[in-house]
Amino acid sequence: MFSTKNRVPFVQEDQLTRHFEYLGGILRRLDSDSLCIGGRPDHVHLLFRLSRVHPISKIVEDVKKESSKWAKTTLHPEFYWQAGYGVFSVSSSKVDDVKKYIQNQKEHHRVRTFQEEYRLLLEKHGMEWDERYVWD
Repeated sequence: MFSTKNRVPFVQEDQLTRHFEYLGGILRRLDSDSLCIGGRPDHVHLLFRLSRVHPISKIVEDVKKESSKWAKTTLHPEFYWQAGYGVFSVSSSKVDDVKKYIQNQKEHHRVRTFQEEYRLLLEKHGMEWDERYVWD
């Protein structure tokens, strides 16, 4: 999961599906089958099978770089992703739950912001973080 720079909602509601499809195409080219992609105008969640030949850092770097170039010409000329990202592994037995969570982002974010959601995920997984470096 990662956000747009400063959580600016660069992607319009009617552009989300096209944006998610583009992200899925990048993942396919990186040998990482997309299981579910979703989010809101200011962030994205990617559920995918990790490639056997590409490290996660390379996949995220390429997805962000390629989609940012495309988004600047297709969605918004000032489009940028934040520098950081969050990655969580998912047990096979929990894939359906994570898919439902990603597919329900619109409802989910009526109650909680991206920042609140991210902090809760970090807490749930027992991870420590420094606020100075999470929200770039």
